[in-house]
Amino acid sequence: MALAALAVFSTAVAQARPRERRVEPAAVLTSRRQAASLWKDRTRALKRSLTGLLTFAALMWLGASCAMNKAEKGAVIGNATGSTVRGAIIGAAVGGVAGAVIGHQMDKQAQELAYELPGATVQRVGQGIAVTFPDGLLFGFDSDQLTPTARDNLRTFAASLQKYPNTRTLIVGHTDSDGSTAYNLDLSDRRALSAASFITAEGIDGTRICTAGRGETEPIATNTSDQGRRQNRRMEIAIYANTASGSGSGN
Repeated sequence: MALAALAVFSTAVAQARPRERRVEPAAVLTSRRQAASLWKDRTRALKRSLTGLLTFAALMWLGASCAMNKAEKGAVIGNATGSTVRGAIIGAAVGGVAGAVIGHQMDKQAQELAYELPGATVQRVGQGIAVTFPDGLLFGFDSDQLTPTARDNLRTFAASLQKYPNTRTLIVGHTDSDGSTAYNLDLSDRRALSAASFITAEGIDGTRICTAGRGETEPIATNTSDQGRRQNRRMEIAIYANTASGSGSGN
């Protein structure tokens, strides 16, 4: 009798085990999916926090690197609205007769730059000028070293600043979203500094130039396509009147 009962018990256990094996993988899989989802959520939250901290640090550095006149304060506003360069120009706006004189000068300088800088986009914005250089026109892949073409373009740009001495500039570097947020911010910052160093070496007073790196935070196109990423990899330069020096008129 005891042997028969033992045999029945062993059979029952053997039949139960396959059902346990079928249930356990599903439970483990669900648990793993939940853990993966939680990890992704936490990673996204951490990236958003990191982006905010890095942007704040960049703004603090901008304020410390040069005297923060109205244009630089405008750049801070512009960063919040998606365009540091446009914010700088808007922040430097001057009204009245002086504003009209500045506007006339900027019309002339913009026309000259559009002719002298093939490949760059030159736009009149308010009482200033926004010049956009595609990334490939200035730097090699993942590099902050100026190409020979970049040097020619920046030499021409520096000559324009010499011709119109009562202006200031803000050089802003941008990247696409490939790579880490921290790395992109650093690369864009180094590229802006590289351009500024070259321009000052051409005889432009360094106090007229501010730089900022915005990394991937101010895209002008989607980062989901090669074409969009190429558009986002760029350098923008704002030209605006140095209001502390008068009307900003040149020759």
